[in-house]
Amino acid sequence: MVPLPGNVDMRTFKIAGAVVAAAVIVVLALVLTVGIPSGFLTSGIEDRVEQETGYRLTIAGTTKIRLWPSLNVTLSDLTVQDPKDRDGTSRVTIGSIQADMTLSSAWSGHPHIRELIISNPVVNLPLLREHTRLASPAGKPAIALNDSDAVRIDRVKIANGAIVFANAHDRVEQRVDNLNAVATIDAEHKVRLTGAARAGGEPLKFDIKADAPAPKVERQNIPVELTLDAPGLLRAPLSSKADVRLNGSVVMINGITGNIGDGAFNGWASVDVASKPLVKVDLDFQRLDLAMSMSKAPSQPGSQPWSDAPINLTGLNYVDAQVRISAAELDLAEARFSQAAIDATLAAGVLKASVSNLGAYGGQASGEAIVDVSSGSPSFAMHCDLVGVRALQLLDSLAGFDKIDGKMQAKIGVRTAGTSQQAIMSNVSGTAFINFQDGAIRGLNVAQMIRSLTANTLNGWQESNQQATDLSQLSASFRIDRGQATTTDLNLVGPLVKMTGAGTIDLGTKMLAFRVEPKLVMTTEGQGRTSEPIGLGIPVVLEGPWAQPRIYPEMSGILDNPDAGYAKLREMGKGLFGPNGGGLGGLLGTLGGLSGNQSGSSTSGSSGKETNGGQGLLGGKLGESIGNMIQQGLGGGGRGRSIPPIGGAAAAPEAQTTPPPLPAPADSASQEPQDKLQDSQPMNDVLRQLFNRSQN
Repeated sequence: MVPLPGNVDMRTFKIAGAVVAAAVIVVLALVLTVGIPSGFLTSGIEDRVEQETGYRLTIAGTTKIRLWPSLNVTLSDLTVQDPKDRDGTSRVTIGSIQADMTLSSAWSGHPHIRELIISNPVVNLPLLREHTRLASPAGKPAIALNDSDAVRIDRVKIANGAIVFANAHDRVEQRVDNLNAVATIDAEHKVRLTGAARAGGEPLKFDIKADAPAPKVERQNIPVELTLDAPGLLRAPLSSKADVRLNGSVVMINGITGNIGDGAFNGWASVDVASKPLVKVDLDFQRLDLAMSMSKAPSQPGSQPWSDAPINLTGLNYVDAQVRISAAELDLAEARFSQAAIDATLAAGVLKASVSNLGAYGGQASGEAIVDVSSGSPSFAMHCDLVGVRALQLLDSLAGFDKIDGKMQAKIGVRTAGTSQQAIMSNVSGTAFINFQDGAIRGLNVAQMIRSLTANTLNGWQESNQQATDLSQLSASFRIDRGQATTTDLNLVGPLVKMTGAGTIDLGTKMLAFRVEPKLVMTTEGQGRTSEPIGLGIPVVLEGPWAQPRIYPEMSGILDNPDAGYAKLREMGKGLFGPNGGGLGGLLGTLGGLSGNQSGSSTSGSSGKETNGGQGLLGGKLGESIGNMIQQGLGGGGRGRSIPPIGGAAAAPEAQTTPPPLPAPADSASQEPQDKLQDSQPMNDVLRQLFNRSQN
């Protein structure tokens, strides 16, 4: 909201008092006359007001006078404006003014108004992009509040008022509506103004106490107390004290002290209200708690598209500011920060805000944000560095995202433009690097998802509150171009799973397309393990909406290119089944089902003592699972590939029930090449079933 010039309300009171005083003086001369012409009264009042204030008053409505039980004057449909303001951007319109006063004070020529009711006033103020000195009406005496000739007013009531800030050229209008207030002035010249209004759709209540200044207001220190309740901006009521001093067009606010809830603050501020407001603020808070218009994301935030509702930031064009805020504790919505030092400038529609060494959940954050609304389409730029921040607390408090825990490091530099969430996200460009360490993926069991891929395609992330995947590291770097975030180095390392991959995230449509290569780890040794992870051997595809993607193995590479499939499986056999294929029993048992004999599902390779240096356990459930995966990929009739059984129909049961022979250890003096070591009968049996060929 553009700040309201400090003398607008007082000017309104002065003009209203002058209107009433002029009305009383005119009426007194004719109070006993019957049938006073309203035109005669209104013209006399209008002339008197312009002489006293320099502002032009127009009374387009009726004038009513009541003498009993007290003198009451009511004027309706009034307009007050500067004669030099030809376009009417600075004017006050009033539905009616009603004054109740004693008849004796009216006869004395010093009206004492017990109550002044101003109904439906609308104060119109211009929104200016540039600083210009607005000329005040010259040669007109100011009305002194304590002058012996001034009108004395005990109580002023404003009913259903409004303040309208507008720029006709830009077609911009901002309003403060439902303004209802009561001002009282006691015998000791103590002024109190209480009321409520709605600004930007948000309710606010205010209570202002001040000492009425001496006749010359200029350069006087006026003690002021303010209580403000604005739940749309502040979580707790604000109470403060300050000395206000008027120096020309600059309102100086010195010695500010106060509290927001239980957090104290102090500092100073000033506002130049001559034309385009220039606000300067320097405040230090023990605790600053700001209520942002954000709420935690729903359970599936990605399932809803970005909003295309317009975001209106044009108000930044009509105020300039220099702000420095420091706080021992800063709360933004649900987020908590410490040792905040924020510097911000706003000039010509460009807002720049920077923060350095911000304490954030065990780590630090630094960065700068720039918002440029000087043109028709606003643009945004941001860069930030996060080091050692606990990801779960930060992401959950800011965005309601609670799926990743761990220490977070990030370097982000992006820019975008647009007038809605949809446009802003679709135009993002820049770079981002994100790294999570020593944490977990909450709600997901990645190893179980990989195993599930051997049976069927997955729809969605298979989330469960009881599931989690421990991770040593999860990292990726992105290049972003018009909403397309592409990475080639996705890397997940955990005690039980390892995964690499590449792909693209469409930020505008909330879609993703990734190709990853997962590997299961058959040990809990973690990062210090000596054995290599076991590769699935087949890439996995993730595609579709990022809240509910389809996840399935990419079988086409093996089915369409047998040579490549043979090479992949041979490489896969080195780590998965031991150097001589000794752990193939479970896989052979599963592959036997391809020939139509599935009765013998258990093999000796999946039980008994381990062989091949501890790799024997892989001939059991894992071999069976991978066999199921291959059977699923090869068993479809769409490929038109027939796979004959080994040695006829009778050979399949034997392959399922007879454990594969183990080759004798090679003599160290006559070791054969690695290719010869891989030339084992079990491996040949698998390759015959898959590709009708052997290693030879």
